Amino acid sequence: MKKILVPTDFSAHAHHALKVASQIAKKHGGEIILLHMLELPHQAGDAIGSGHDLPEIMLFKNLAINKLEDLMDDENLNGLKVSEIIQFELAFDGILKVSQKNDIDLIVMGSHGASGFKEMFIGSNAEKVVRNSEVPVLIIKKDAGEFNVNKFVFASDFSEEIKKPFAKVVDFANKFGAELELVMINTPSSFKPTHIAVDIMKKFISNFSIDNYSVNIYNDVNVENGILNFANHINADLIGVSTHGRKGIAHFFNGSISEDLVNHSLRPVVTFKI
Repeated sequence: MKKILVPTDFSAHAHHALKVASQIAKKHGGEIILLHMLELPHQAGDAIGSGHDLPEIMLFKNLAINKLEDLMDDENLNGLKVSEIIQFELAFDGILKVSQKNDIDLIVMGSHGASGFKEMFIGSNAEKVVRNSEVPVLIIKKDAGEFNVNKFVFASDFSEEIKKPFAKVVDFANKFGAELELVMINTPSSFKPTHIAVDIMKKFISNFSIDNYSVNIYNDVNVENGILNFANHINADLIGVSTHGRKGIAHFFNGSISEDLVNHSLRPVVTFKI
């Protein structure tokens, strides 16, 4: 976690994410890259290509520069190496491009979630980044003071395809000195007897070196409710899941547990791409 990308729209939620990112950077000797995506009105976007109305575009850019300069003076960033980027692009596209170009290790984003029709048809920027990012994405919903990860829930079916992202999960937990609370959610439509579920999990984790962990089976009506209820039950500090990065019609019909959690969980959620 040497390079941490923090997208900001200068909102309170973005500031909560910056506060967490700065704590992580200080603990692990990392640096922070602040990113503001300048999503201009359609007419202003056309002007970039045509060369017209440049004063209006420069006004938007100068306002963003001033806000970023003020943010650079935030007390949470004291003692850290911090750089800033302003980019003209749709937020989620620009975040992913900047992440790839700068070899980012972790993206920390604030989010207020989405619900109802907005969630179904639009989704949040955080949801779109989670779906497509190749690096772990940590979503922060509120200001929780010190970001300490003592209990880290990782929910999965512990199938073969999870092994690659799980290596990152273990590394994440070990770096924070967290107890990894591994949980398989049993639902009516996908039920396994406890002894079989435990056997699957133990065989899976035998391939990894984990400092501190426990194996849990939790029964609920669906996977999302199970993860949230289990996390509440043990008072978890962080929820971790892997994401498939589905797109288009497949995503519409299949959905994604990770994106639902990003929208609905008040606890921090970190996602790892399969």
